[in-house]
Amino acid sequence: MDSTKSSGETEINITESKSGKGKAPATYTAMTKATPYRQGGWKRGISIFDFILRICALVAALAATTTMGTSDESLPFFTQFFQFQASYDDLPTFMFFVVANAIASGYLVLSLPFSIVCIVRPHAAGAKLLLLIFDTVLVGFTTAAAASAAAIVYLAHNGNSNTNWFAICQQFTDFCQRVSGAVVASFIAAVIFIFLVMLSAVALRRH
Repeated sequence: MDSTKSSGETEINITESKSGKGKAPATYTAMTKATPYRQGGWKRGISIFDFILRICALVAALAATTTMGTSDESLPFFTQFFQFQASYDDLPTFMFFVVANAIASGYLVLSLPFSIVCIVRPHAAGAKLLLLIFDTVLVGFTTAAAASAAAIVYLAHNGNSNTNWFAICQQFTDFCQRVSGAVVASFIAAVIFIFLVMLSAVALRRH
């Protein structure tokens, strides 16, 4: 038996000797071809998970934007000169929060086609690198918006006696509940962005 290899193909010659006079030995030839191991399966799985996470982040960012953007409450009593009202646009921090999460929502919508491309073509490194860069930017953007809004929400709930800032959530209960929910949704979106960055980094690392 002898074998020869050429360009990924292996030829195996098997010689079988037969007993008996006048009979030549029989030779059989078997051809085998090496097939490279395909790694597209697990990469496609990561891309599908990436697509699902983007939809979840979109829902969270949209919830944060709409909840904060519609936060407005007026107390049922007022004086001749004052009306007690709390609205998100009274504070620049909350306005930045709405803008940041709206930008994150728009980006997530635009990123869905690129995520689909990564599912169809698991070895497309260009689309994954582009998503990794923008996801990293949005991590900082959404985290900054959520953290700054969380500081204001904390003061609204607890106040600060050293600076004579009074807690307003005892009066504006509905307003505080809505802005608190918006901040939680924004933090959820930020955490999902972190997972998206990690997934893209893993996929590119093992490309």
